[in-house]
Amino acid sequence: MHWKDLKAELLAIGSARLIGEPAEEYIARSAAGPGAGGAGAVFFAMGNHRVKFGLNPKSSIEIAHRGGGVAQLYFEGNLIPGRLLKPGCHCPDQAFITVTGSCIFRCRYCPVPLQAGKRKSIEEIMGLVESVRHRISAISLTSGVLSSIEEEEAYVLEVVKHLLFFGLPLGVSIYPTDKTPERLKDLGVLEVKFNLEAATPELFETMCPGLEYEQIWRALDRSVELFGRGRVFSNVLIGLGETDEELDACIRKLTTHGVIPVLRPLNPVAGMTGSPRPSAERLKRVFDMHERALTEAKLDARQALTMCTNCAGCDLVPGRDE
Repeated sequence: MHWKDLKAELLAIGSARLIGEPAEEYIARSAAGPGAGGAGAVFFAMGNHRVKFGLNPKSSIEIAHRGGGVAQLYFEGNLIPGRLLKPGCHCPDQAFITVTGSCIFRCRYCPVPLQAGKRKSIEEIMGLVESVRHRISAISLTSGVLSSIEEEEAYVLEVVKHLLFFGLPLGVSIYPTDKTPERLKDLGVLEVKFNLEAATPELFETMCPGLEYEQIWRALDRSVELFGRGRVFSNVLIGLGETDEELDACIRKLTTHGVIPVLRPLNPVAGMTGSPRPSAERLKRVFDMHERALTEAKLDARQALTMCTNCAGCDLVPGRDE
């Protein structure tokens, strides 16, 4: 089976049960995003390709760890040899750190507000990066919102100032103010990700009450001016109720504006519990839309140095998952 087709099938399930030799050093923990507060996740690699699985003892996918990272994936009667990847922080090759693990907003698909996680101190963040410095090539930051969007931005900027010490490519994804792109650029951040989350403003209003869709668009457009085409990203969830036509229109609007979409299959948690994950067939259709739009806009997702598009564990990424 072609890797793209296999990965679509695996992402449509999204989880695996892990058996075999102890594998704690290969398990990644999340304090933000759809996996926050879960049992952890593993990254399974086959050659240069990778896919992330949430750990679930009831999953129909089984990964047998044979020791030293050597692993076999069992799926629908197929045995696929590969390896488990050691995470830096959250994902392989990066220190991808959640600054604040709580949020005052209540986006329906997000479990972070239910976790009541804490804010990491600058000393703690520096220590996390130092602990994995020998096996990472980039640092990425994301964050909830502890008290206000403005206060969160100010704190993340202080974190960024300290992380410059490591001299690594730095990516940041937070909810932006109008001045966030300039402030991050002035500090030396290389890439930014401001998330539309939903394919239409109507869906966004339903899913993210209290947040502003057009605010994110303003930040994206300003970021392309400052950081350049292909250095700006935006998450769009697949499976919130949008049609393929609406999703295609959103993808094309992003790419024509110079933004690389990050198309994330819905993980049905928090207020979306019980919703279906997008099917493998739909993920493949969306991949084709994504690939065409990037090609027409002359954008190359393989050039990403930080954050989700560089990792490519949770999503199908044109150029990476061929």
